[in-house]
Amino acid sequence: MPWFEGTTQIDCDLQSVKESLADFGTHFVGVVRSMPGISEAELLEQGDDFVTIRTNEGAMRRHNIECSVGDDEVILRFDEVYEAKKVTGRSHFEDTYTASNSGGVQFTTVVSDVQANGVLGFLYRRFGSRNMGKAFLSSQKEYFESTQR
Repeated sequence: MPWFEGTTQIDCDLQSVKESLADFGTHFVGVVRSMPGISEAELLEQGDDFVTIRTNEGAMRRHNIECSVGDDEVILRFDEVYEAKKVTGRSHFEDTYTASNSGGVQFTTVVSDVQANGVLGFLYRRFGSRNMGKAFLSSQKEYFESTQR
């Protein structure tokens, strides 16, 4: 069962998504920088299937990155370890970008396998899905719409 699942409409074309995902580092830094509360995001390391990003809140490693590109859909899967100041969280993401018949892109994110340590981790797992899920959706929307790709 997913920890969070949600969808939003993004005012961009699928080709812009494909171009952005051609460079995972630039893509993830841009999306993370668009999240509420994140004022800094810097790419520290990048490989074929991982990125490490430092934010003002901690260090994020996205690994096991897989991207499937089709004519009308792009599916991005990855695991994340986020070491914030007081809690370390682990999760799995599946992001789907689908060309919409009405124009634009429908973005769906599914976050699962969430683990976080300690009391703060318990509170995050138990009560954080709605707020964090909305932040994941809005950061994608803001990133693609603000870059006018």
